Amino acid sequence: MKRRVLFDASQINRMLTRMAHEINERTDIHQVVLVGIKTRGANLADRLQEKLATITQVQVAVEHIDIQFYRDDLVKNHDDPQIKHLSFTHKLTDKTVVIVDDVLYTGRTVRAAMDAILDVSRPQVIRLAIMVDRGHRELPIRADFIGKNIPTAHEENVHVCLQEVDGTEEILLT
Repeated sequence: MKRRVLFDASQINRMLTRMAHEINERTDIHQVVLVGIKTRGANLADRLQEKLATITQVQVAVEHIDIQFYRDDLVKNHDDPQIKHLSFTHKLTDKTVVIVDDVLYTGRTVRAAMDAILDVSRPQVIRLAIMVDRGHRELPIRADFIGKNIPTAHEENVHVCLQEVDGTEEILLT
């Protein structure tokens, strides 16, 4: 399998800085709550929070969300699946929620995150911040803040590798 490095650590850092500036310019930063989709989206949300604090001197709220149970392709391995009650530390109702994830492909992960959020709150608006938009949507979902658009073939994969999870910092095309 061929593996090509598309972006390195410094390029990823610049993408996140640009995304943070765009979030600041296009939202009321005092109303923003970043919601990172576990695993890499949560790490990216934490990094965006740090960049926004540097830019604005405002500590925006961050939440991490596990959308596994909300996926429409969930395979139930048990007759009685363990359902975890979703709760957030910060109030999301009437806030600008920015969902953060690493790669936008079909849109199903983002739809699951929206379902989870809307189960427990009513944000004023939901926005989407994505490191890589690779196209091939199956649902009418688009990102508001994008690190990079990378057109891909269906058989290709984009991997966002982060130091916190993968021990390396790069975006790969495989």
